[in-house]
Amino acid sequence: MAPGKKGILERLNAGQVVIGDGGFVFALEKRGYVKAGPWTPEATKEHPEAVRQLHREFLRAGANVMQTFTFYASDDKLENRGNKLTYTGAQINEAACDLAREVANEGDALVAGGVSQTPSYLSCKSEKEVKDIFKRQLDVFVKKNVDFLIAEYFEHVEEAVWAVEVLKATGKPVAASLCIGPKGDMHGVSPAECAVRLVKAGAQIVGVNCHFDPMTCVEAVKMMKEGVEKAGLKAHYMVQPLAFHTPDCNCQGFIDLPEFPFGLEPRILTRWDMHKYAREAYNAGIRFIGGCCGFEPYHIRALAEELSPERGCLPVGSEKHGSWGAGLEMHTKPWVRARARRDYWENLKPASGRPLCASLSAPDCWGVTKDHAT
Repeated sequence: MAPGKKGILERLNAGQVVIGDGGFVFALEKRGYVKAGPWTPEATKEHPEAVRQLHREFLRAGANVMQTFTFYASDDKLENRGNKLTYTGAQINEAACDLAREVANEGDALVAGGVSQTPSYLSCKSEKEVKDIFKRQLDVFVKKNVDFLIAEYFEHVEEAVWAVEVLKATGKPVAASLCIGPKGDMHGVSPAECAVRLVKAGAQIVGVNCHFDPMTCVEAVKMMKEGVEKAGLKAHYMVQPLAFHTPDCNCQGFIDLPEFPFGLEPRILTRWDMHKYAREAYNAGIRFIGGCCGFEPYHIRALAEELSPERGCLPVGSEKHGSWGAGLEMHTKPWVRARARRDYWENLKPASGRPLCASLSAPDCWGVTKDHAT
């Protein structure tokens, strides 16, 4: 961490709002740098310029955290289901750390090294075997001296606890984020109980990411917060949801939707939806607020703009974005100029342009958990 920068816990302990970044795998898949299916991050070596540029766009949008692009970068996942690698897991993880640090040093951002759920856990490997997988990634994060650590995208709290137990050995701050909704993890453990287990394991920041839309995720974190407080424990809270509407999801979230992953665009949230999400999360006592799959830089900018009074500044990217569409006052068409106001965008109910399409889908109900997949 650069001299003069405050660490993640220093910021959160002071009540500061920390804006997270957005979703790398979906954004880079759409740009042609990540393969859907494996969703693995070889791009850190194959196309570092693409990863670097996305980091920079999130930084410009107001993000205070540059997460290493190490989602699904464990050795077992990189080699899963016949995926052939040109680079080793260590090389991919090291490159991810270097790219995140390079961009973080361009602004007031921290680097978070991240691990995620593993095929080894789903295949019923032992606790030691799964922890060894995390340890190999952690060795890289220690070598590259990331600022803090995140165990994110875990469907089972048991595996997340194992990850936290490995990460906390470094002495660096640890955040833990489950991809669950209000119904709990894939074994039915409630959000409240999940949070308590994570805090007891050593996580100082707990929350949820991915799988569900913002308001659903905020509701799950509220339940976590209630559970932690009821247990007499203390923690900070984070939320990094999808940028898709998911009212029709089952407990496994958007993965069960028939539109996943290539037909989700009609569900995308607008920047104005993001203003509502940011305010809802803040009012719930959540101070680490970001995004996951579907979140583009303009979504993150909306979070930073909504919370600019609390943060004391606007993101750099706002120089090209008038508040609540104010720049439309310069448009040549009078009816477009008339839209340069907050009440217009807050009350708009966007049409999909698809008159024969249903509003909701019938999700699949496989509910794959440990013991049922590899």
